[in-house]
Amino acid sequence: MRRTGWRERLAVTVTLLGAVVAIGCGVTRIADILRDPGRYANREVTIAGEVVNSFGALGQGAFELDDGSGRMWVLSLGFSVPSRGARVAVTGRVESGVTIGGRSFATVLRETKRRHSS
Repeated sequence: MRRTGWRERLAVTVTLLGAVVAIGCGVTRIADILRDPGRYANREVTIAGEVVNSFGALGQGAFELDDGSGRMWVLSLGFSVPSRGARVAVTGRVESGVTIGGRSFATVLRETKRRHSS
């Protein structure tokens, strides 16, 4: 197993912070949502990070976003599913106990808007 060096972690952190600044909107940390999902339930929030997993077909599916503080699945219904490694900012509603494609997710973000970041 390859360990990432401090330079790689720094580069990812700087890139993600740059994406947050470039987007210019209030971004919520995934760790904060996962720590207290009830506080964010049915509220619209924005998260930003790198896509680490994804699956979908015909313009719908799900993808897992990592912002450095944690990972969260995003339900993408009516939006294309971004590929692994893409950096995106996603706005949506926080929901709990969702099942899609036979998979159950404890806490997810149901996407309403997306911006690709560089």
